[in-house]
Amino acid sequence: MTQHISPITLQVDLGERSYPITIGQSLLSDPDLIARHVGRRAAIVTNTTVAPLYLERLAQVLAAAGKEVTTIVLPDGEEEKNWASLMQVYDVLLREKCDRKTTLIALGGGVIGDLTGFAAATYMRGVPFVQVPTTLLAQVDSSVGGKTGINHPLGKNMIGAFYQPQAVIADTATLDTLPARELAAGLAEVIKHGAIIDAGFFDWIEANIGRLVGRDPAALAWAVQRSCEIKADVVRQDEREGGLRAILNFGHTFGHAIEAGLGYGEWLHGEAVGCGMVMAADLSQRLGFIEAGAARRIRGLVEAAGLPVVAPDLGLERWIELMQVDKKNEGGQIKFILLRPLGATVIMPVPSEALHATISACTR
Repeated sequence: MTQHISPITLQVDLGERSYPITIGQSLLSDPDLIARHVGRRAAIVTNTTVAPLYLERLAQVLAAAGKEVTTIVLPDGEEEKNWASLMQVYDVLLREKCDRKTTLIALGGGVIGDLTGFAAATYMRGVPFVQVPTTLLAQVDSSVGGKTGINHPLGKNMIGAFYQPQAVIADTATLDTLPARELAAGLAEVIKHGAIIDAGFFDWIEANIGRLVGRDPAALAWAVQRSCEIKADVVRQDEREGGLRAILNFGHTFGHAIEAGLGYGEWLHGEAVGCGMVMAADLSQRLGFIEAGAARRIRGLVEAAGLPVVAPDLGLERWIELMQVDKKNEGGQIKFILLRPLGATVIMPVPSEALHATISACTR
């Protein structure tokens, strides 16, 4: 494969809420592509890490296309995905007299995408927004599907809305500036897509994990494309997580507990999900749904991606308490996404003995 990869466009098929995902290199420098999805006024929301890298370039491209541009720079970090940051966005939008035709642009990772999307869903009861994800995790997962929101001290993503963007523009050249830890965090969601739905893709990730960690452009482009195809297909079938879409939370019940238990920002979301997948695979094996070899493959791949495979010891009671704050739960029962087998899933409550054994085996 050559290193110069032509952009590709996928469609998230949701009737009148359908939108394109464009994946390619140097898309941030393409005024036609970006201006096509933005109204006369644009408000770019980003953070203190991404702003010095890409804000000026995007603002200049929009200005050159005749757009009036407002910029909002928030502090960086999962711990900033909160009410105060949301208020900061509203403050600027109101001060600058941004109207209903103003397009919000989320320039950054998953935190910026989720928070900007929620601001767009709620400002004047809904304004258009565009996702411009700059991290691997956001490109392969959080920018697609319309889940928006902020965290609450008692639970992750507990306040939010389903609100679809006008477009997703994934410039894979932005991955060149991503710290290694952030790249690894994104690989967790890539691995997840293979584990839950496409065993052949899982095989490909195993065979190419060295290229992915080494930032091979062709390998990363395919990982982003295939992940977006998988997620778009799931979202098409179940936009509001009534059933099927919950499988995308494989590893997240354990992962969200790790994030909340340690304090947001201590572990990256992808690190917690990677470790959570190891725990979910262990639980799947204990229940006889997958072979020991499949659980070992998941642990090995998560480790090869540079992600933690041993969870923090939060104490059994605290683990259970944290996992009870989960949107999938019904009637007080904790529901888990389990593999049955690798490449397929089942969602169910589990016997407490098996759950306790997994927590004991996977923590230190």
